[in-house]
Amino acid sequence: MAEINLPARCDRQAIVGLVDPILAALNAGAVTIDAREVAKPGQALLQLLYSARKTAESLGQTCTILPSDALREMAEMAGAHALFEGQAA
Repeated sequence: MAEINLPARCDRQAIVGLVDPILAALNAGAVTIDAREVAKPGQALLQLLYSARKTAESLGQTCTILPSDALREMAEMAGAHALFEGQAA
């Protein structure tokens, strides 16, 4: 299982650099995205994480996201709380 650690600031520039590594990891197997250090999540990060979960599903893989409090709060505000459903809090 691959683990990808996200930086504290996940702005659009950081997201661009994460797309290929996440896709490559998902093509190889299950992935854990460690976002526990994310302090400044943005809308682009939510889109990336949602896409990663959907891509994993289509490949028959699992994609576990370990969110920070800031990321969880932003997801709630954006109505994207389902992003973490079925995962431990």
